[in-house]
Amino acid sequence: MPIINEYQVLGRHLPTDADPTPRLFRMRIFAPNDVVAKSRFWYFLRKLKKVKKANGEIVAVNAISERKPLKVKNFGIWLRYDSRSGTHNMYKEFRALSRAEAVASMYQDMAARHRARFRSVHILRVQEIEKTADVKRPYIRQLLEPGLRFPLPHRVTKSRSKFVAVRPKTF
Repeated sequence: MPIINEYQVLGRHLPTDADPTPRLFRMRIFAPNDVVAKSRFWYFLRKLKKVKKANGEIVAVNAISERKPLKVKNFGIWLRYDSRSGTHNMYKEFRALSRAEAVASMYQDMAARHRARFRSVHILRVQEIEKTADVKRPYIRQLLEPGLRFPLPHRVTKSRSKFVAVRPKTF
């Protein structure tokens, strides 16, 4: 799957005589590029506000970058997806460096566990979880323990001589 980026898309209905200054609609959309972001914007705007591409215009498309790209953060993602049997709401948590990476992990997870395609997953909200007490899922909570270590039990220490009478210690 290509790298997912976060875009802010601003659009509105075309001005008419009845409404010379129509309302602006802003969406944060995760997509591989700005062309797909615009397409998803029209898809959601058509469903939510009855504005289609033929009688609307896109005012601006901005790529959103992460404020602290070197800090590992916890993210909660609310989503809705269409499966073979119906539509389901879901909440998932991920650890990542950015919102876009967390969403890319979510798409991979949904494809692996639920066979959900990109087009059938609708992201409702992505929020960074600041407090460790707010983390709900145990697979993320286990990574938040202080002093967490990952031992490497099968590392073989290199000795000076190849022919030694003692077996190497692997723990």
